[in-house]
Amino acid sequence: MRLFRFLKITHTLAAYRIPSLVNNGRFGFFNAVNLLAPFGKKGIKNMTEGERLRSALEELGPIFIKLGQTLSTRPDLIPVDIALALGKLQDDVEPISWQQAKSVIQQQLNADLRNNFAEVEEQPLASASIAQVHAATLKTGDQVIIKILRPGIEKKIKRDVRLMHALAGIAGRHVKAGVQVDPREIVSEFEKTIYDELDLQREAANCSLLRKNFRHSQHLYIPKIYWDYSKQKVMVQERINGISIKDFEALDQAGINRQRLAEKGIKIFYTQVFRDNFFHADMHPGNIFINPDNPEDPQIMLLDFGICGSLPKGHRVDLANNFMAFFEQDYRRIAELHIESGWVPADTNLEDLESATRTICEPYMARPIEEISFGEVMLKTFQMAKRFKLIIQPELILLQKTLLNIEGLGRQLYPQLDVWKTSEPILRDIMRQHYGPQNAIDKFKENLPKWI
Repeated sequence: MRLFRFLKITHTLAAYRIPSLVNNGRFGFFNAVNLLAPFGKKGIKNMTEGERLRSALEELGPIFIKLGQTLSTRPDLIPVDIALALGKLQDDVEPISWQQAKSVIQQQLNADLRNNFAEVEEQPLASASIAQVHAATLKTGDQVIIKILRPGIEKKIKRDVRLMHALAGIAGRHVKAGVQVDPREIVSEFEKTIYDELDLQREAANCSLLRKNFRHSQHLYIPKIYWDYSKQKVMVQERINGISIKDFEALDQAGINRQRLAEKGIKIFYTQVFRDNFFHADMHPGNIFINPDNPEDPQIMLLDFGICGSLPKGHRVDLANNFMAFFEQDYRRIAELHIESGWVPADTNLEDLESATRTICEPYMARPIEEISFGEVMLKTFQMAKRFKLIIQPELILLQKTLLNIEGLGRQLYPQLDVWKTSEPILRDIMRQHYGPQNAIDKFKENLPKWI
């Protein structure tokens, strides 16, 4: 079975000429696989490289689609044009049958469905590669959703990840000198993220922590987790109703203040990062809804907490310092901060790093301030990573991807959005907390037991 799957994967890659794509010096893959499909897929001559790779992953199924989606967030690992093409991959698959879904719920809760739920809708609200979602009503009358892991998905993921490692190992031995991307690194990065999504209790814990952090907020609402009904393969969560942030027409019909909404989105994300050091890292439009009850001061509601992030100790301040230095056009300070924080080796030539930073950042300073994007600046920084052996923490990649999404969405809602004006008070506050007298007192209290 594994051999058959291996042949299927290699044949599909060959049919879309993926080995040729990566053998042009950008990846350094092997060519022999093309012999499995000498004529290729019909119409591939008119497809871009990114379109060919996207089509191949779609044909290989849900787990490879997830790989493509993960790669789309890593423009530091793959060329930007290919990352953009992979960003269009859709994780929509045929749902499992109601009988299968019902069986998973009952096995996980160790009880008949009727013991816990007054009603469960058999038709799923959504179905993706790893899980699907059903609407339900608890015996208490609470409206909820039930998220269910697809039966057998762990086995399929383990099988395909092993085969990915095998192919990446072959490819890795043929990586040319100077080529920035090692296929083995790509598969290893994917493996870290995909297994996290197989534990719904982890997602429930993420949701609960965010809810706790914003429990008194009028700006952000996080749904409640019903822990009595949440296990590794089943999660029961409060059902929320609102307007999708993608539905601009419905937002306008409800009289939603778009400027206020866009500014709130930026503030909420920065608050998660710089106040709480725990952020929702999958804030794409499909996971964001708006409560229309107060259109002049709309409340944002989030879903899907499978991917969250936090920065290593000290990185919040390093990042805030970098952003502040960027707007002060202090490129020397940015270079110094990169060395001080350990993001580049200590022996990095400061003048060279300052010059490269100036080359990246200066074009942005000629733009109107409302066109400046922190996410885009971070992306450009990552793209110079290999030259200076920049050590990019996975958490920073998550942050950059999410920030780019939030800024882009904010400007769709309100094109005149001034990201700097909106975020500056939060950045200054974190600096005040770090360097202010209260921080010195807190550090003294923290270290006192060590000194006694």
